[in-house]
Amino acid sequence: MFFIDTPPRDYSDPWSEDFWSRFATFRKGSHRVAYFYEKADNSTFRYRAYNMVQTLADSTSDVSAGYFFPSDGSGRIDSVLKLADTVVLCRMRYDANISHIVARARSMGKTVLYDVDDLVFDTDLTHLILGTLAQDFKHPGVWDHWFAYISRIGTTLRMCDAAITTNPFLARRITEFSGKPVFIVPNYMNRQQLEFSAALYEDKRARAFQRNGRCHIGYFSGTPTHKRDFDLAVPALASLLERYDHARLFIVGYLSLPPMLERFKDRTEIYPLHDFVNLQRIISLVEINVVPLVDNVFTNCKSELKYFEAAAVGCLTVASPTSTYSAAIEPGVNGWLSSSLEWESVLENAIGDFDKHLDMMQATRDKAVGAYSGSAMLNAILAAVTWRR
Repeated sequence: MFFIDTPPRDYSDPWSEDFWSRFATFRKGSHRVAYFYEKADNSTFRYRAYNMVQTLADSTSDVSAGYFFPSDGSGRIDSVLKLADTVVLCRMRYDANISHIVARARSMGKTVLYDVDDLVFDTDLTHLILGTLAQDFKHPGVWDHWFAYISRIGTTLRMCDAAITTNPFLARRITEFSGKPVFIVPNYMNRQQLEFSAALYEDKRARAFQRNGRCHIGYFSGTPTHKRDFDLAVPALASLLERYDHARLFIVGYLSLPPMLERFKDRTEIYPLHDFVNLQRIISLVEINVVPLVDNVFTNCKSELKYFEAAAVGCLTVASPTSTYSAAIEPGVNGWLSSSLEWESVLENAIGDFDKHLDMMQATRDKAVGAYSGSAMLNAILAAVTWRR
């Protein structure tokens, strides 16, 4: 584990502004973009709406943006639609609110875009998705929920003029499903993440990357639906913990300790899900970040966020070679890739003599911060939100 002095940050959601504050930011530019999301949260809303609005606000462009919710009320939403040039519906499910927003926007000649960051719009893939997410096939309510969820997203997507998504692999799936043009704006880190990550990394560097002699492997799950993914690496982790006394395991999120790892629970630390800022501090303590993913169409649509958020605090990643992680990671240069059969050998190379990999961390961090920041994504965002059908 790395030593750091940087304390946890006091955290409150940065998207807690009232409607009129958000509306004032939105109306500043000559081209106005209204992002709609069902309810603010730490995941998709942050990546696909909040970060975009922040990036446009920080830029010198004449494009302004704001994020809004159905709970703002139909009267206020109508005020937003009157001033908007572009409307972006972020992973919203079809309902009366969607019908109203799209109909009103269309009647006023506005461009309506759909932003989706996951392969959750085609009901033909429901069985694959449920299997990947380790859902209970025997429970009829599971099927009812997911078919409704996916079909409502697909319906809204098809109502829009074009789409925005996170990577080329997912973009092709969207085009095949909807026939719509697709713009690519990858997920990236916002200002709060970057600033705190920089402080954490500089703390580690000032200490010459001082460690306690142990090597910590971290798995940052986010939700319990990643059980099947984590299971890919569990046999390798059990073997390494057996053979390397200095190896330790961090698990952060809702995931419980698998039976194969129970005998190592005294060498395992389990943390609850953290806010997105202080999660960076937990990641910064760990030497190796593991991102195992079942290899199928659904997981190949996932973004590489677990790589770049770890890289920002000098943590090296071992990931499954899905489309996005293969594009982001050059093995031995800024991390490692591992097929389902290679986890033990790749992890052994990573932790066996970790000190020889310390020189990778600066290059890995520089590449990630340079490529996954708001300034790096500004042109891609502008190309999407200023497009006209």
